[in-house]
Amino acid sequence: MQSTDIKLTVSSSPHIRTDEDTRSIMLDVIIALIPALAVAAYVFGFRALLVTVVSVLGCVFFEELYRKLMKKSSTIGDLSAVVTGMLLAFCLPATVPLWIVLVGDFFAIVVVKQLFGGIGKNFVNPALAARAFLFSYPVVMSTWVAPLSYKSFFNIGTADIITGATPLASMSGSALPSDFTLTQAFLGQIGGSMGEVSALAILLGGIYLLIRRVISPRIPLAYLITVAALAFIFPRGNDNLTWMLWQLCSGGVMLGAVFMATDYATSPITPIGQIIYGVGCGLLTIFIRYFGAYPEGTSYAILIMNVCVWLIDKIAPPKRFGFTREMKKAEKQKLKEAKSAKEAEA
Repeated sequence: MQSTDIKLTVSSSPHIRTDEDTRSIMLDVIIALIPALAVAAYVFGFRALLVTVVSVLGCVFFEELYRKLMKKSSTIGDLSAVVTGMLLAFCLPATVPLWIVLVGDFFAIVVVKQLFGGIGKNFVNPALAARAFLFSYPVVMSTWVAPLSYKSFFNIGTADIITGATPLASMSGSALPSDFTLTQAFLGQIGGSMGEVSALAILLGGIYLLIRRVISPRIPLAYLITVAALAFIFPRGNDNLTWMLWQLCSGGVMLGAVFMATDYATSPITPIGQIIYGVGCGLLTIFIRYFGAYPEGTSYAILIMNVCVWLIDKIAPPKRFGFTREMKKAEKQKLKEAKSAKEAEA
């Protein structure tokens, strides 16, 4: 009988058998973001498209430039820089100067992503970190344009802008918004950052990602249910259901829950860990909204939970492949015997 040598090479986890790769996953995310981009273009006009294009081109440029300067292989083909550029643009007001967009692109790609080793090695979400960094320009980052006043935005340079308050700014004083309705908030006819104004558009994108199995429902559901429960229990003197719906449809909570908190590199890997992570994001979002000076809490809640992922993965570690219950019991028994032997020696 002739023997055959079989060589097996085992790489680091995760081990998957699928045709999916980084490029296809990022392409699905881009497709899922198109409904929100379409609503942004409708509400804020040509300027929304311009800011998004500049942000995408800036991220791609800085990633390629860094990789060339460091003499590393190009990674722009995986489309992750495109996704970062779109998400950063969605976190910005339509009135933002284009040079500030490029500053944010540089920070997201070079400082947050590439300096830590590239895609998958960053410990916080690049787009959200860049948004937080850009609040070094607080006036620019908190100047909101009134919805459907887009005619002035066909001028690429400085233009007359009709400013307006966002629903969250109104609710920071515990009062329900008087200038908008819940229907407008759900559809996207309100002021705010470009990609977060329409809950419907974000939900459509989220459903697409779920169907494509790009994301798991655990983090978004844990996040949104936590926000909904806390807002319903503590309505701050308003109707419980109405206050809860406003909290869900206002600000970046929908965008954050679906597209930001689910980032593979910055979220836990186990089902229990993902639920803990989502609940933590929801708790911090409401805490910042209720007690902070800044009316929005989504960005900072997710960033704080990003840096806690290592701890969550320790609390809820993944099961070792092939490690059975019997093996686990045997290991515990060995540990007990070793401890007893040490105590006997002492």
